[in-house]
Amino acid sequence: QVTLVESGGGLVQAGGSLRLSCVPSGSIVSINIMGWYRQAPGQEREMVATIGRDLVTKYAEFVKGRFAISRDFDKNTLFLEMNNIEPEDTAVYYCVANTYRRHWGQGTQVTVSP
Repeated sequence: QVTLVESGGGLVQAGGSLRLSCVPSGSIVSINIMGWYRQAPGQEREMVATIGRDLVTKYAEFVKGRFAISRDFDKNTLFLEMNNIEPEDTAVYYCVANTYRRHWGQGTQVTVSP
């Protein structure tokens, strides 16, 4: 079992920056891919970015060039650096970790004001 705890969400003005963090606990040696998903009100949950144990990354088109995912194995933390944030980025952001199944965090709210 893997438990994920996110932090770093909040209210930010358009054009600003935020850094989300996710700390896994439990069977962390079994984790291969980690990532971030988000869900805006009335919309389906969508992938934002993922990163493997080999640090290969994948991004959704709508965040390319603005967001950066990273993984610090020493600190056992996953990050999402969000820059040039847009009002359309308002959503609950979820940390995910894949072992033999997908594990989800509880989510952290990001709200972007115009």
